[in-house]
Amino acid sequence: MGMDRNTIIGFVLIGGLLMAMFYFNSKSQLAYEGEQKRIADSIAQVKKKAEAVAAKTVVAAKPDSASPSFLNFGFASTSQEDSIVTLENNKIKIAFHNRGGQPGKMILKDFKTYDGKSVEMNSGRFNKLTYRINTPLNRSAEVSDILFTHQPVQKKEDGSQSIIFETSDSTGKKISHKYTLSADDYMLQMQISFDDADQLLSTQDLNLLWQNEAPYIERDHKYELTQTHIGFLEKGDFDFEYVGEGDQKKLTNTKWLGNKQQFFLSTLISQNEFKEANASWYLPKDSNDHYLIRTNHSFVCPLVRQGNHADVPLSMYFGPSDYNELKKHNVGLEYFVPYGNGIFAFVKYINRYFLLPVFDFIQHNVMNMGIVILLITLLIRLITSPILYKSYLSGAKMKVLKPEVDALKEKYKDDQQAFGMEQMKLWKSAGVSPLGGCLPALLQIPIFMSLYYFFQSNIDLRGKSFLWANDLAQYDNIASIPFSIPFYGDHVSLFTITAVITSLLISIYSMSNMQDNSNPLMKYMPYIFPVLLLGVFNSLPAALTWYYTVSNTITLILQIIIQKYIIDHDKIMAQIAENRKKPVKKSKMQERIEAMQESQKKLQDLKNKNSNKG
Repeated sequence: MGMDRNTIIGFVLIGGLLMAMFYFNSKSQLAYEGEQKRIADSIAQVKKKAEAVAAKTVVAAKPDSASPSFLNFGFASTSQEDSIVTLENNKIKIAFHNRGGQPGKMILKDFKTYDGKSVEMNSGRFNKLTYRINTPLNRSAEVSDILFTHQPVQKKEDGSQSIIFETSDSTGKKISHKYTLSADDYMLQMQISFDDADQLLSTQDLNLLWQNEAPYIERDHKYELTQTHIGFLEKGDFDFEYVGEGDQKKLTNTKWLGNKQQFFLSTLISQNEFKEANASWYLPKDSNDHYLIRTNHSFVCPLVRQGNHADVPLSMYFGPSDYNELKKHNVGLEYFVPYGNGIFAFVKYINRYFLLPVFDFIQHNVMNMGIVILLITLLIRLITSPILYKSYLSGAKMKVLKPEVDALKEKYKDDQQAFGMEQMKLWKSAGVSPLGGCLPALLQIPIFMSLYYFFQSNIDLRGKSFLWANDLAQYDNIASIPFSIPFYGDHVSLFTITAVITSLLISIYSMSNMQDNSNPLMKYMPYIFPVLLLGVFNSLPAALTWYYTVSNTITLILQIIIQKYIIDHDKIMAQIAENRKKPVKKSKMQERIEAMQESQKKLQDLKNKNSNKG
């Protein structure tokens, strides 16, 4: 009793698909490493352009007099220097600058970086939200260079807060930026308003530029980069770009555009839709720059007009990529959470509508996240145990038929076509499906992959410790290596080792029960995949390697129980004998296979006959 050839093929196919998925899942990093020269050249060009723009700005801003109004491009201001005012709730603290009337540093109160500091987003001088306006004296300027006057922060009974930044010139042209932060929320509402918009703007729409920098937040910056995407909702459909592939994307009719790091988002949202959007980004030249990517996203925003007044309603989300948190805003931001991509995109439905509710229920009742993963894995393995049972039952049937298969192999050893036909007839007469071991193994792939994406993307695992792992969202590190080993890395993950050992134990046990191990490829193939896991898993989150350790252990236990105590060999032999008494009904598929084999056999016989005549 054991794993038949088709069962082994099934698990080999699983291994191949998993390895392909691991490859495509990390292609962002591979593309990044392969394009270093292009990125460096691109950065050099950007810096050159930035220096040129800065030089022009200095010339344009050079005053002809000491008039304060001229220094502010002709707009009134109560201050000659930038000042900061804040909006704050229990989740986020946002600092606003009166220069540009725009948000600056945002502190996420519930989250820490890998080195214990507060997670800060939109910080640094590169981050900017701006657009160009016409100023008095036939000039133009970026609104980010203009000083605004802010009103006192308004606090409402529902816990929301708002602030308005305003500036105007002597002719009555006025610009205002209103921001509203709700209680217990990461979403910032923003409304840009113009009085006399046709004079302030050179176009019928607002051309908005959003510059954003993604800082290092997680410990493994390389892995964090592979999880960093540019995401957007275009014409109602979500899509994303790997940051290591290309450097720009043109969009139309876009609801929102944003940058996703491993567990955090920075997103600009239109209340209507952006007519056009141009996403562009570049990567740092080296790790000393302390950021993952920098983005320059431009938007064509439609104006909502009322006579001579025009508004541009927007929102900004700076916060965690928490599926439940994002979904409550009802604009599709939850699509950012990568619960399934590529050929495994369908597993996101398993994660969203089954695994996530189960996970939330268990974690609300169990304090330790490692135990939560253990319980979920146990539940899943019990649910899929009938599939496992059918796989092993097929193996048991194949083992009963092995002496007869061996006899056929000896009889037709020089005629593989005839052997294949007779083997099919034998299986059919005994009521055994040749795919009985393969298909059950393949049916486990969706569960396999849904758990892979789920544990990799769930922010609730971030910062949670278990046993020797300090953070289940990062790899566990029991020892550092002073150099990097190709395909392995510069550290030792103990959970990876336990996952590999349990995989090897399954392979050893399966091979000991395999009825046909004469084929060298089939003999050694089951051992190859566990060894490959050592390199593939070493940099993956500890939640994943702990899950695979638990899953493998449960699988091994179930395999032993099913094969030793549940499957009845005498009953199987009796059933096969009974099946042989029944008339054989061939399926259409089997008829086509046998017809094909018969045709090939006749063709081979004809070739042999012609060869003998020659």
